[in-house]
Amino acid sequence: MSSTETHRLYRAEERRMLLAVAAQSIEHGLNHGRPLEPDPHEYPAALQAERATFVTLQIAGELRGCIGVLEAIRPLVVDVARNAYAAAFEDPRFPPLTRAELPRLDIHISVLSPSEPMHFRSESDLLGQIRPGIDGLILEDRGRRGTFLPSVWEQLPEPADFFEHLRHKAGLPSRYWSETLRVSRYTTESFGAPIAESFSG
Repeated sequence: MSSTETHRLYRAEERRMLLAVAAQSIEHGLNHGRPLEPDPHEYPAALQAERATFVTLQIAGELRGCIGVLEAIRPLVVDVARNAYAAAFEDPRFPPLTRAELPRLDIHISVLSPSEPMHFRSESDLLGQIRPGIDGLILEDRGRRGTFLPSVWEQLPEPADFFEHLRHKAGLPSRYWSETLRVSRYTTESFGAPIAESFSG
């Protein structure tokens, strides 16, 4: 269990199932050009519940794709399948995944808690409330929105730096502040494995 988790919701077997679905959806995408469509009723009840997820792909420790949603709109197992496919083939920062890359992939899944709005009077008040290593943040203002998963704390351990880079990601000036700025936070349960283990699991 990583430092970005507050408690563990999913059993080891359920985690293995989700990682297997992600791996199978990526392979299905290579073979058929579309994501796997798992039947939620074939999985445990915890994986049928509507949850929001992000799927992150890495090769040799380098980002190879990351796609997710912030609101729970579909069963967890379906969300993982869709986001795994999208991370492999639809992340605009990268070309579509090739078959040659498949064996080298590491898959990481983050299951998000429902977000909750933060209430603050100033930037310093907000920064004092943020929990490094625990909180993922959603920033919204002027029609812009951006989010950082809790795993980003590994690269940006200071709240001020974390928030500055989040503003930039949202398309706002890095020092931007406004009375209409909205910030919400969430936590994640995150787990991952090399794709070979995910297939075998």
